[in-house]
Amino acid sequence: MATSRQLQLSDSFIAMITELSVQTRGQGLHPFTDQVRSALASADMDEGLCTLFIQHTSASLLIQENYDDSARVDLENWLNRLVPENDPLYTHTLEGPDDMPAHIKATLTATQLSIPFRSGTLMLGTWQGIYLWEHRYHAGSRTVIAHMA
Repeated sequence: MATSRQLQLSDSFIAMITELSVQTRGQGLHPFTDQVRSALASADMDEGLCTLFIQHTSASLLIQENYDDSARVDLENWLNRLVPENDPLYTHTLEGPDDMPAHIKATLTATQLSIPFRSGTLMLGTWQGIYLWEHRYHAGSRTVIAHMA
């Protein structure tokens, strides 16, 4: 976590904003549920809403199957078929053949998620996990803002 800021009213926190750094190995779905759980534990709140927002235009956020990897592979393959590289309609090509498709993919998916929590625990379903969906080939770090209130 890069930075955190808590807003306190009397003896309890009413909101916390923190930056999560999510490492990617290139294109694909990268789990970061544990980082969100850790941030929520730091917030020391019983119940509320955790909002996640990604500060990038070529990646997105997703709640998806966390048990069978084939579901994520199928999603990646489907989106790559839907939004192919090297389409002759693309004019934004300075950063490589994966750049404009990455922007389109981010437009079609989510850049923000909201997850309720109770008893300090995210209310995800049994087989749900939180993922950063990297749409570019390069590996690196992406910033996700987490707001708990």
